[in-house]
Amino acid sequence: MEGKNANLEAAIDQLLNVEKQMRFAGDVVGTKKAVSDILQLCFEAKDWKSLNEQIVNLSKKRGQLKQAVTAMVQQAMQYIDEAPDLETRIELIKTLNTVSAGKIYVEIERARLIRRLAKIKEEQGLISEAADLMQEVAVETFGAMAKTEKIAFILEQVRLCLDRQDYVRAQILSRKISPRVFEVDTSKEKKKPKEGDNVVEEPPADIPSLLELKRIYYELMIRYYFHNNDYLEICRCYKAIYEIPSIREDPSQWIPVLRKICWYLILAPHDPMQSSLLNSTLEDKNLSEIPKFKLLLKQLVTMEVIQWTSLWNLYKDEFENEKNMLGGSLGDKAAEDLRMRIIEHNILVVSKYYSRITLKRLAELLCLTIQEAEKHLSEMVVSKALVAKIDRPMGIVCFQVAKDSNEILNSWASNLEKLLDLVEKSCHQIHKETMVHKAALKVVAKLKCAFWRQVV
Repeated sequence: MEGKNANLEAAIDQLLNVEKQMRFAGDVVGTKKAVSDILQLCFEAKDWKSLNEQIVNLSKKRGQLKQAVTAMVQQAMQYIDEAPDLETRIELIKTLNTVSAGKIYVEIERARLIRRLAKIKEEQGLISEAADLMQEVAVETFGAMAKTEKIAFILEQVRLCLDRQDYVRAQILSRKISPRVFEVDTSKEKKKPKEGDNVVEEPPADIPSLLELKRIYYELMIRYYFHNNDYLEICRCYKAIYEIPSIREDPSQWIPVLRKICWYLILAPHDPMQSSLLNSTLEDKNLSEIPKFKLLLKQLVTMEVIQWTSLWNLYKDEFENEKNMLGGSLGDKAAEDLRMRIIEHNILVVSKYYSRITLKRLAELLCLTIQEAEKHLSEMVVSKALVAKIDRPMGIVCFQVAKDSNEILNSWASNLEKLLDLVEKSCHQIHKETMVHKAALKVVAKLKCAFWRQVV
């Protein structure tokens, strides 16, 4: 064993002398070969300690060439999977991280090393440490890294933040990815880089395609929005997943997604965006494959009061059986929110047909007590979803919009204009009738004169 170590040290010393000569001569190819041979010797001898020491030693040599350091790091990265145990693997990754720290020409290699180390930490259950490691690297500034690899790295950062329930940082990191980046046409041929442009490296084989990254991105955003119960944004995320060609081509994939779009559309509070999404979803031909949900959406579009008890009895099983929801299944909170949305829909329907209504009658239409009806109506007024006034002593709700002075003046001016138009039309008609009557009298007078002349 000692003889082997002595032979290894002698061979390394000899190669170090060669490396020194090549380095001082500025011979890039020779220096890279010498460095590569030193690492290969250590690897073949399975002397991992010497390998780590030589990597650090070679990187600190005076005037060390950048190309030699890059080649050394890339070669040592290939040995990580060959390490005999986890501890040796971690030690080698940490050594390479130390060597590549602060060197812009090996920034991509360092990012990949940190990702591998974070994966090991996550497998050990140290999610917080893995998330902290990943956040040290700002891959969005790496010009030579492939776009898909950048997106995959940032998505991994977001996922780890969500896993440790750091939702604020997850949102900040997710904003580094613009959804428009997924709309790029991948079928177009790549342009050849011009002279002087940064050469973009090819991503590793384990990096997903752009469309697969799009699906992962929106699934992570669903997890984030589910934490805030932002049903409309969850619906928009599912809508984006639904538009992916691979999803649209497979009914076993798009039917569950379309069901989720319907549920979250119904759960979302009423606003212009929700109304637009509701109408566009109803126009989707695929909705005919799930007629129950098409009927449910039509009920929400139709301005008619929906009976909550009959609706819940009809869709209760569908609601409770809706599993595999990202971020969690539809539970008690969602059921309560669904009831709230139906009540809000019914109040909006009543406001369309009534200008004034008693609280008692409103409560009967909503199938609620007077106190509950007043509470829900007040919440809608506060959220500016509706304009109404309640006369509590009289028990009357007025849905007429209160007009300001400008609107009243404009209304008066409009009414006066209409009145003057009517007066002008009336005068014109009277004048017309008068002229017709005079013409008739003249004709009669002429006839009489003609008659008397004949008689005489």
